[in-house]
Amino acid sequence: MYRKAIRKVKRFIAYPADLKRMYVEAYLYLALARVLKLLPFAKVAPSLGEHMRETPYTSTMEQDLIHRKVSKAVHAMSRVTWWESQCMVKAVAAMKMLRRRGIASTLYLGSGRDETGKMIAHAWLRSGSYYVTGNERLERYAVVAVFGNHTEAAVLSPIER
Repeated sequence: MYRKAIRKVKRFIAYPADLKRMYVEAYLYLALARVLKLLPFAKVAPSLGEHMRETPYTSTMEQDLIHRKVSKAVHAMSRVTWWESQCMVKAVAAMKMLRRRGIASTLYLGSGRDETGKMIAHAWLRSGSYYVTGNERLERYAVVAVFGNHTEAAVLSPIER
């Protein structure tokens, strides 16, 4: 276990500085999203975007590259958090990261049933045509809420990404 942790730290140190910053940012946004999940949803909902409004399904090649980087960072860091970082936490963290970069996204909340018939919920994030988080087995869920984040924020330079 100790050797495995040392290997991971060494690998992280070898990453380029921009990738390290993105991973740290993802970790911090996962923490923020987890705190938001503890609050009443009615208080958090306004920060998620415009209710029942989707964003366009189009994006540029540069945005698609950012989608993939954000997705990879959020998924990687969610595995090392000491708190629960499941679908809703990952979707909110990725949404905040994309908003910071001036990229619109849509957060979906859905419900469905598992194999035993028990009611389950799921959250996922789409930006352009790319599913940034939670795109596994979406056909199982009926969309119950949508939050479109139409952002006009300034696009960050490649160094800030």
